[in-house]
Amino acid sequence: MKFLKLYSDASGESHWEDIKVSVEERTFAPPAQAIEISEPETVKHMMFLRLRAGWNEPTHPTPVRQKLICLAGSVRVTASDGEYRDIGRGDVWHMEDNIGKGHHTVVTSKEDFESVIVQYE
Repeated sequence: MKFLKLYSDASGESHWEDIKVSVEERTFAPPAQAIEISEPETVKHMMFLRLRAGWNEPTHPTPVRQKLICLAGSVRVTASDGEYRDIGRGDVWHMEDNIGKGHHTVVTSKEDFESVIVQYE
């Protein structure tokens, strides 16, 4: 498993990084069998988000450190360095570009983009 991380460097330029998720077999819900699971992360909020088909936003930084899990549709997200990622169903996008130039997002699917947002701060 992996997720896509968008972060800002010291000069405020945003960049992409692919992060591999480490999982380890352990007992999670006894008496169920052991499962492969990652380390837990403490979060503050969870929300559902919908961007209508054709939605196109101005470039901006993320307001807080957060993860987006795509449920339906797709978007193209372009970092300020020009590199982009296409985010679709099942993709996980970790946003840490909360300073600097930020990113641009446009809905690329004919259907609405639907997701879950998990905020850390």
